[in-house]
Amino acid sequence: MSDLPPPLPLPEGVRSRFVDGVNGLNVHLLEAGFETPDRPCMLLLHGFPELAYSWRKVMPALAAAGYHVVAPDQRGYGRTTGADTRYEGDIRPFGLLNLVRDAVALLAALGRTSVAAVIGHDFGSPVAAHCAVIRPDLFRAVVLMSAPFGGPPPLPLPKPAGDLNAALAALARPRKNYQAYYSTREAQGDMANAPQGVHDFLRAYYHVKSADWPGNAPHRLAGWAAAELAKMPTYYIMDLGDGMAATVAPHMPSKAEIAACRWLPDAELAVYAQEFARTGFQGGLQWYRAGTSGLNTREISLFAGRRIEVPSLFIAGASDWGVYQAPGVLEAMQNSACADLRGCHLVEGAGHWVQQEQPEAVGALLLDFLRSAAGD
Repeated sequence: MSDLPPPLPLPEGVRSRFVDGVNGLNVHLLEAGFETPDRPCMLLLHGFPELAYSWRKVMPALAAAGYHVVAPDQRGYGRTTGADTRYEGDIRPFGLLNLVRDAVALLAALGRTSVAAVIGHDFGSPVAAHCAVIRPDLFRAVVLMSAPFGGPPPLPLPKPAGDLNAALAALARPRKNYQAYYSTREAQGDMANAPQGVHDFLRAYYHVKSADWPGNAPHRLAGWAAAELAKMPTYYIMDLGDGMAATVAPHMPSKAEIAACRWLPDAELAVYAQEFARTGFQGGLQWYRAGTSGLNTREISLFAGRRIEVPSLFIAGASDWGVYQAPGVLEAMQNSACADLRGCHLVEGAGHWVQQEQPEAVGALLLDFLRSAAGD
């Protein structure tokens, strides 16, 4: 890995530093509200393809409300080092149990015996959910963003109803699930060596999954049938022969649209581009491999029958297909997986990147929830 790039362009009151000895990692994190000791802590966990930097827009408001806000680059991402991110590497450290262990170890390194809330977005959402399931004494409230939580898998593990990937490939317009694609050896090179370059690849990827793209009109799906899943955009159910770089390229926004994008101006997008150009994407892709390999299902089945008992909240963009990409999971979260779900908010004017697209609305929802949870 090359030398670290220049310091990050951070909002006033947000700093960058490293914490070593965290479950084998040297963790890079952003934090706000660090000036005052003994503040209640909040842990923010990002998703793919993002970084701790994706929380920059909500951290100052949370700190101003009296919290010590901590957002790490998670295992395999950004400036956090110590993970084996080779495709040939062991994927077990990227399983959900070890990702929870990363969070617990980071808080121990920070001298924290509990946090007011753990907040996870995208792939950070299942990590946050399992933090709350496994260690409710440490994670006293949880906010799940963009990816609902349906609970640990039941035992005995159900037998697959059929080969969904084969069914998608057999459609009249052959398709594949993006998670299956992300688990292939080719995915890293396709994105890291995208013909349009990493910067423009990420610009199109972030755009097409945001509320700025008019094609996003998400709705509930009837079930796990291939034809039903194929109703989702191609960034979720891809054309069989295309990689992700080719999938998003036709949706590259115009120069005028880029200039009008206040939630992700080019100077901020450049942070993501320089980091992923430097590290590649395989660290994040290992998380998907841990899922599609069955590792997570086997490990997390240890907690079959458990649910989130601490106060919980769900936030997503109203234009986010991530809410519905796993049919039935949203309903399971609302009906059984969370004992104390205090809200399920779909924020207008936001797609998948809700805390970046609508940071003021997200910050207000988070603070209302935290006041409610603290009042118990």
